[in-house]
Amino acid sequence: MIKVKTFGVDIRPMKTMRELADLDQMINSFISENNIKKVISVSDAATTDDRGETIGLIRVLCYEA
Repeated sequence: MIKVKTFGVDIRPMKTMRELADLDQMINSFISENNIKKVISVSDAATTDDRGETIGLIRVLCYEA
């Protein structure tokens, strides 16, 4: 069975690298804790405010359960 899980993180100026590392850790922990053997895809999309500035990141994990 194919499943999809979505993760999100706010992006703040000057802290992006830490936030991306935290997001990576969230994904890795989810994969490990749920004993996922096959990842089909991982995709990122930026979220923006009304001025077009990036304010967040959504990461979608598609995997086989």
